[in-house]
Amino acid sequence: MTSAIDNRTTQKPLLPVLLALAMGTFTLGLTEFSLMPMLPLIAQSFAVSAGQAGHVISAYAAGVVVGAPLLMLLTPKLDRRTALILFALMIFVFNGLSAIAASFEQMLLFRFLSGIPHGAYFGTALLFGARLAPEGRSTLYMSRVFAGLTVATIVGVPLATLLAQHFSWRWSLLLVASLALLTTLMLWRNLPVMAAESQGLRSDLAVLKNPLIWPIVGIAVIGFGGVFCLYTYLADTMLAVTQVAAVHISIAMVIFGVGSTVGNWLFGRVRDSMVVRVTGIGLVYCAVLALLYVQAATSLWFLYFTVFLLGASLGLTTVIQAMLMRVAKGGYAVIGALLQCAFNSANAIGPLAGGLVFAGGYSANATGYVAALLFGGGFIMWGVSLLQLRRQRRQLCSAVA
Repeated sequence: MTSAIDNRTTQKPLLPVLLALAMGTFTLGLTEFSLMPMLPLIAQSFAVSAGQAGHVISAYAAGVVVGAPLLMLLTPKLDRRTALILFALMIFVFNGLSAIAASFEQMLLFRFLSGIPHGAYFGTALLFGARLAPEGRSTLYMSRVFAGLTVATIVGVPLATLLAQHFSWRWSLLLVASLALLTTLMLWRNLPVMAAESQGLRSDLAVLKNPLIWPIVGIAVIGFGGVFCLYTYLADTMLAVTQVAAVHISIAMVIFGVGSTVGNWLFGRVRDSMVVRVTGIGLVYCAVLALLYVQAATSLWFLYFTVFLLGASLGLTTVIQAMLMRVAKGGYAVIGALLQCAFNSANAIGPLAGGLVFAGGYSANATGYVAALLFGGGFIMWGVSLLQLRRQRRQLCSAVA
């Protein structure tokens, strides 16, 4: 993988490029995470149940799963700068439509459309960051791009939540649309040209024949469903189980954001050679945390602490991305799109699995048990990937001998 963008294509300073890329991930973090604490408000607005309101989150995730490969197929030869600008414009348009949805059915449709450019933008932006990185430090540079999302969880999501609680959730989505437009301008002004790496669709898709990538994708699909299972229904847990005022939801969002920023900083320091081991340890940590969440919900301060630790788990996303790129050895645009599909499949699975708790008549904090099972499933997939990597290593050693 090329470690840096060719200097002949640009003399632009590095910082504005990273800021522009991170502004996009900030906007995506806001549009993805801000609606979760607003679900009670959306349910009230459209007169639907808490479980039905969760379908808004799943619709967005489904849009990501469909959109990432679709846009990959439609833009294989488009230079990456132009592609990112196009994706940012789509984020602007579809979030603006979500803000004016007149019915729950329209809301589901527009949230699905809003998810279409998410995976394509994220995958391309992370690839941009990896191309800027020196050898062996792609995790660090991808974490800098991903930092926009973690800042969104500290600043953007709590402010959007307050805006929704005091005015309307529609104003929050208008804020997202405005930031997407700002992102478009920043990308246009600051990004250098980065040629598409596509060698043709057939060549790009050949990476999918690599059996090593699928268990790693499984880690994201199953394991990260646990994160979204807890986060989606955190507001319901705080209102119904912890029984605190709605303002504490915004405080919890800030704490989650601080945790995600700390986690992104810590996991971003992991060298590429250590990503496999760190992923396994992180999944065990998450499973224990999910079980802790069940009891933590009965105490506000205990819950705050658990939410902080949950936020830190988001740092695993760049580690898993680096792990996947390490074994893929090519087809990085396809890999980026595939992993975003995986994470947002988790974003669909988590709320749906958590919704079973409500359907069964259990309290909202019981989502911790469901999340623990999902994290456990992710750990099993990690075990499968570890066995495959060791088998490959033995085969290489035998071939050399």
